[in-house]
Amino acid sequence: MSSTHHSGHSTTTTATDTLQTILTKPSIPFTSASDRPDKPDGIFRVVIVSTGSVASVKIPDIISALSKDPSVAVQIVATKSSLHFYSQEQVDQAVQSAQVTAEADAEEEQTTRHEVRGVKVWTDADEWSDWKQIGDPILHIELRRWADLVVVAPCSADMLAKIAGGLCDNLATSLLRALSPSTPTILCPAMNTHMYQHPLTADQLRVAEEKLGYTISGPQGAGLLACGDEGPGKMTDWREIVRLILDFKAKSERCRAA
Repeated sequence: MSSTHHSGHSTTTTATDTLQTILTKPSIPFTSASDRPDKPDGIFRVVIVSTGSVASVKIPDIISALSKDPSVAVQIVATKSSLHFYSQEQVDQAVQSAQVTAEADAEEEQTTRHEVRGVKVWTDADEWSDWKQIGDPILHIELRRWADLVVVAPCSADMLAKIAGGLCDNLATSLLRALSPSTPTILCPAMNTHMYQHPLTADQLRVAEEKLGYTISGPQGAGLLACGDEGPGKMTDWREIVRLILDFKAKSERCRAA
């Protein structure tokens, strides 16, 4: 705890106060224009779509790693079932962890620490509660305009089927259907071995890769799944997903510099 004195008065700032300032999330209703200037600002904006696979437990790990990079901003679109595996509170804790690391690194290197952006978890309820009349911002469209990169991680069998079929039955699928072909998208399948080996899965992955231009990462090879089965289907390691995101960021920076 620290105290700051102004005109004889003492104002106490707690760690919680600092965290609340740092974890400022996008305004509601969200508009891309409120967070994305007309000219490049050096920030790489990533929307992570999480779905109803147990691999969604890795979302806080991914957020913690990305939050250590001050030039990366992240928002999450979560399906209802994916929130069985993590919560907004856990995401906030992950960002706080990144802030603690940033402060320690800045102190050790005697540099100015960067403030870590809060990460908002958007749900279907936000799509409908924020729209009241014609002319109001539409969340999945605003997120489409905001994103430099979209990452579907994990991508469940259900989500893969919806993507391949072009369904728009929730915030996540509406966002994906509305994406510009120029917005790169990474898809990280995660499902039971028998689901992955189902003949429809190969067809759906082919649609995502060849027709939609998505980058497919994973799944991992044979291994023990959360359900106890042995075989392929496990999501790409979350560290590799972070590396892929940062690779796309570096590519974007090179394109802007060219």
